Amino acid sequence: MLTLASRKTRRCICLLAALSLPSLGGEAQNEKAPEGYALVWSDEFNGQDGSLPDASKWTYDIGASGWGNNELGYYTNRRENVQIEDGKLVITARRETYTGPNGAKFNYTSARLKTQGLFSQAYGRFEARIKVPAGQGMWPAFWLLGENFGSVGWPKCGEIDIMENIGKEPGINHSSLHGPGSTNATGELTAAITLPAGQKLSDDFHAYAAEWEPGTVRFYMDANLYATFTSEQWPPGGKWVFNHRFFLVLNVAVGGDWPGSPDGTTAFPQTMLVDYVRVYKRKT
Repeated sequence: MLTLASRKTRRCICLLAALSLPSLGGEAQNEKAPEGYALVWSDEFNGQDGSLPDASKWTYDIGASGWGNNELGYYTNRRENVQIEDGKLVITARRETYTGPNGAKFNYTSARLKTQGLFSQAYGRFEARIKVPAGQGMWPAFWLLGENFGSVGWPKCGEIDIMENIGKEPGINHSSLHGPGSTNATGELTAAITLPAGQKLSDDFHAYAAEWEPGTVRFYMDANLYATFTSEQWPPGGKWVFNHRFFLVLNVAVGGDWPGSPDGTTAFPQTMLVDYVRVYKRKT
């Protein structure tokens, strides 16, 4: 989820993997930690139906600044946009007329949750099992942002995108690292994994994960390793900033420079379902 600049202006190394993936989709993964890791933080979203997410774990970005991407929606913390249902976190993007506190009107609402100020970690495995929404203009994401965002800003804080999907690419998941560049304001490394022809990420749940170690980040979907990025690959003259604590973010954006706007084919409301979010550390 790009924070302050268009993806089109980035210097990048791009990889594309098209895999015949085993069908993990409908099967929830057990809580047993992957080999070599210990669970340190999680949310299984087992609260009462209709309740808001656990306030000791999640807070919100509220508002509609465009978020550097010319997004069209207003992020709220209303139950209409975020709640627990049937053991899942449900983020709902709606087409509606919504009036912000300054009187400005918006045509879409959604939610953007984060653990900023509540939980952050440097290194480990960050994983979520998610069923994404569908439709032109939809932009769901599961990502990490540097804890020092408030003091140094973006991109100096760093960003790790574990899952990004845009509605016009229904079978493709994008994963990226964003940080300070040299000749450009930002540097990035980015990869994508594509489902077999005709399959859509929105058809079922998928497990999205990043394993992050000093100098290395690996990306997985449904246990398939599809990208490994190292500090040696970072664009020359830029700075590798993935060496401090990051917090978690879950959101569904509506519109923006990358996905484009919803159109007549886009059905609303659209939901992103999150079965769990789990964070692990390497055993020592």
